[in-house]
Amino acid sequence: MKSCRCVRKAESPPQRMILTVLVAVAIGSSAAQGEAAANVVVWDTCSHFAEVVDIGNRTGWKVVPADLLMLEADPPKASSDPGYYGREYSFEGDAVIENGCLTAVLWSGKGRVAIYSKAAPGRKIVEFVPLQMKTRPASISRCGILQNTGDEAALEVSFSAAGSPDLSAVLSLDKTEIVQIKPALHMKGISLLSPIEYGVVPGFIGDDLIYGRGRHFSVDTLCIPSENIFLGLLKGENSVLVITWPEGKQQVRLARHSPGGLGLGGGEQAGQFIGSVDFDNDGQSLYMAILEAPGIWHKEELKPSYLEKDVAINWKRPFPARWITHLYEGEVETTFAFRESQGQIWRGVAGMYNYPVWFDGDSALYYLSKKVPPKGESLIYLLEGKDTPVSISTPVDIMKATLGRQMCDRILDLAGRKLRTHHRRGAAGIRRACTCGCTDAIEAVFKAGEENDRREYVEGAVEDVLYFVRRHIERIDEYRAFADDMIKFLRATASSSAELRPFLDSLEQTAQQIPQEYEAQKENIKSLNYAGELARKTTDLTRGKSPQNLPTCLELCKEWRGMGGAQDGLLAQYHIIARKLFQEAGYGCATQPKAIELAQEVRRRCRQCLRNPDGYEIWPNY
Repeated sequence: MKSCRCVRKAESPPQRMILTVLVAVAIGSSAAQGEAAANVVVWDTCSHFAEVVDIGNRTGWKVVPADLLMLEADPPKASSDPGYYGREYSFEGDAVIENGCLTAVLWSGKGRVAIYSKAAPGRKIVEFVPLQMKTRPASISRCGILQNTGDEAALEVSFSAAGSPDLSAVLSLDKTEIVQIKPALHMKGISLLSPIEYGVVPGFIGDDLIYGRGRHFSVDTLCIPSENIFLGLLKGENSVLVITWPEGKQQVRLARHSPGGLGLGGGEQAGQFIGSVDFDNDGQSLYMAILEAPGIWHKEELKPSYLEKDVAINWKRPFPARWITHLYEGEVETTFAFRESQGQIWRGVAGMYNYPVWFDGDSALYYLSKKVPPKGESLIYLLEGKDTPVSISTPVDIMKATLGRQMCDRILDLAGRKLRTHHRRGAAGIRRACTCGCTDAIEAVFKAGEENDRREYVEGAVEDVLYFVRRHIERIDEYRAFADDMIKFLRATASSSAELRPFLDSLEQTAQQIPQEYEAQKENIKSLNYAGELARKTTDLTRGKSPQNLPTCLELCKEWRGMGGAQDGLLAQYHIIARKLFQEAGYGCATQPKAIELAQEVRRRCRQCLRNPDGYEIWPNY
């Protein structure tokens, strides 16, 4: 696990933001007590907080030493006598755990654990409470120290509420920004209360799900796919709450506390779209971390005036990373990673257009068009690093530190994010081995009248394009098989679940678009036999000299390109449909708790199909 990476804004020249590491500070003692400095400190406030917590006023607080024998009148004597061993510490006030990043207050009077930022002293980021006691008056009845080494502290916390048994959990904090909550047997749920403006369920393969004010729901609680990591983009755009959890049967809900009874995303309460993230924890630990930097995420309203021109926005990236946003390519939300310079891109359905987001230095720019229109809001955030300083954590860093490499390998699926090759001789340096690239090369030979002398070259190019077509048709068949299986699955499930039939029917309509597109394009995409015949006719032209070679070659190349272009477009359309189904399953289950497991299975199947796309489907690494 890496060291603490809390970040803050340093003194800097105008228009330039420099991040410096907030190194773990010597907070473990007061001069009066003469304790050695420590990375993690347990405090006893010696009196209980009432209605307000003021962590800045530490009058009367005392450090709980790592070695409790130090509290004896004669510590050396006590350490030599087993009769003193086994002493437990009894807190006079509230317990506080602190490191260089966070301060966690075990607020006994309110029955909650409140976590404050060290980057912005006094700012509360999140509260933790047992889900069973979320809406009830509660208290912390007991706090016991399990570990206090100066590098890590673990406290067992017991929560009490009238009319219910006590519930307990272990709260652990080390030198990093990561907090672990391990529930005891009877704590069935955990609620994290925080001012979350947008919630993100990362996809890694496929597009992320984003829950926020741009989506209006008529309920106060949303059920979201439990996919082991969740990001809360906190109000103010300077903090991100990262939550991870291991494999299990956890269920996750987003809830908003609404005094006026307004639904999610609507009305005057829209500024705090998500009030809490609630977990049915399945007896498993929950991990959370707070990542902080000025502008660590940003919301940009995409105005009509942004159309067809370069627009430099006010936000600047606070540090190097793989910054991403979601824009509408056509009618489907699509992930775009910010590039390092302006340029164009060709897409199978949309055609050629200006890539919409890039950096000029640290400044972010947009170029939006009819193909990627200014629609709604653009959220900018990061999941993974890219030339990121080692002192700064990313959400993926937190996931690796908390869930382990093996589980993260499955979630990140780096092998599945690699583009499949359509290059027969890529290792030999032969590039642009597609129907248009290969036919351009073949036409150049015939236009120069060199088809007999360069027969081997032409045959190689024909084999390259034939390989390209074969790979395309194989991929098309994969999508068709995926759609057939998905439709059968949805119909079988619908037959036994009338309540979910509208949801299932909607998903089936999307899946049906794959066979429908095939029927519409099958005459244009041709077949392998057709491609084989084109290959024979093209290579036969190199076996003799005739004035008709060039016009015949040009006509054959036109047929090659027509077939390849239709396949390119169909593959890109299939990828869009599969991603759309992936998104619809995640959003559609939000208001239907009984649909969550079904939605997760649909998403699993989509994710499997979307693995290893071709470059004509999507760009590398999504």
